[in-house]
Amino acid sequence: MAAALLNGYLIFHIDKRKKNSIMAYEKILLIDDEDDIRTVAQMSLQSVGGFQVLLASGGEEGIKTATSEKPDLILLDVMMPGLDGPGTLRRLKNDPDTSDITIVFLTAKAQQMDFVNLKEMGAAGVLTKPFDPMKLPEDVRKFLPS
Repeated sequence: MAAALLNGYLIFHIDKRKKNSIMAYEKILLIDDEDDIRTVAQMSLQSVGGFQVLLASGGEEGIKTATSEKPDLILLDVMMPGLDGPGTLRRLKNDPDTSDITIVFLTAKAQQMDFVNLKEMGAAGVLTKPFDPMKLPEDVRKFLPS
């Protein structure tokens, strides 16, 4: 059992796997330029959701990580310096090595028109910041193939 303090919540994660069993964890790549968002989301996705979490602080780094690690899902910030979220999405979707990875935007921009535009660009969905760390894994899991 592991415990972590996250935004005032005491989070417990109980590993119920048998010692000799092999269990594949879904791999999530979080691309966000904000250290605090990466830290809280990583703790939430690992401790509450049981995901393996990879981190990137920008679009270029995220593309390299996605290409080498082949995550099951990418959580992608919209507004980042350098290569922004939509530009990162375009490059990932145009590369045969990463085009089939599910991409979900995680953004503070919560306009309905933006949601539609981002989905038209190829995003599977949009989650908003601030997010509830206790619900983020459940929200992310909805976008993963069953």
